[in-house]
Amino acid sequence: MFKGIYTALITPFTADGEVDERAFQSFVEWQIEQGIHGLVPCGTTGESPTLSHNEHNRVIDLCIEVAKGKIPVMAGTGSNSTDEAIMTTRHAKKAGADSVLVVAPYYNKPTQEGIYQHFKAINDAVDIPIILYNVPGRSVVNMSDDTIARLAELPNIVGLKDATGDLARPYTLRAKLKKPFQLFSGEDMTAVAFNVSGGHGCISVASNIVPKACAKIQDACAKNDYVSALTLQDKLTELNDVLFCETSPIPVKYAASLIGKSLPNLRLPLVEASPETKDKIKKILSNLSLL
Repeated sequence: MFKGIYTALITPFTADGEVDERAFQSFVEWQIEQGIHGLVPCGTTGESPTLSHNEHNRVIDLCIEVAKGKIPVMAGTGSNSTDEAIMTTRHAKKAGADSVLVVAPYYNKPTQEGIYQHFKAINDAVDIPIILYNVPGRSVVNMSDDTIARLAELPNIVGLKDATGDLARPYTLRAKLKKPFQLFSGEDMTAVAFNVSGGHGCISVASNIVPKACAKIQDACAKNDYVSALTLQDKLTELNDVLFCETSPIPVKYAASLIGKSLPNLRLPLVEASPETKDKIKKILSNLSLL
């Protein structure tokens, strides 16, 4: 279950700033039709920091309603509050999520022991597969290999999304892990290289826009056909680059609006892409024959 390409889903908003439930479920249906392997609602790309608790839970419910029984749902349930993360994880379990993606606590800046105790508390409270999410660029803390290996010994912690771009991580972790553990890249640009290093897939932003192409890349990797995977990946290099030229999900939300999947609306403190970024995105999507 925990391999291939998972889309870190955007959350479409209406013109007045509410969650656009119809657009979101239509978007999930399209992702499944395009051959994506799994879905991640309420991650960073889904603007989870500005969703209310009720909205957060509702978006997870909406995703599961469409995807359940078709492809896995890995619900984003992380928080810098351990109690809040447990609460959201319990909801995901009850709603029928297949797993949860839990980010390292942000802003609090916990020690490695604090990180361990945070995830252990979630592991002990909810019986559901947990994917750790290491993204020091946003959370400030970087989970060490020793902490990850220690957490991997807990029964519900089954994998890691690593968004550092560190291609040595699969090697250094394997030297410490004592059981099978799923490793996902959190950077689209390293999707193939991470798999070559022993990874199992990618939790992707780009697949919001090109799910079929991203799925083909991971399918080629699964067959050890890395020549084909790299050929396909090279075609997406400019897209992968531009989607992070401003704070994500600003660029991907605008790209999604150009292909008719969402309004470009974001919630403050995020604002729409600059005119220069919009021009770049239009040109790249046109080059990919998406416009």
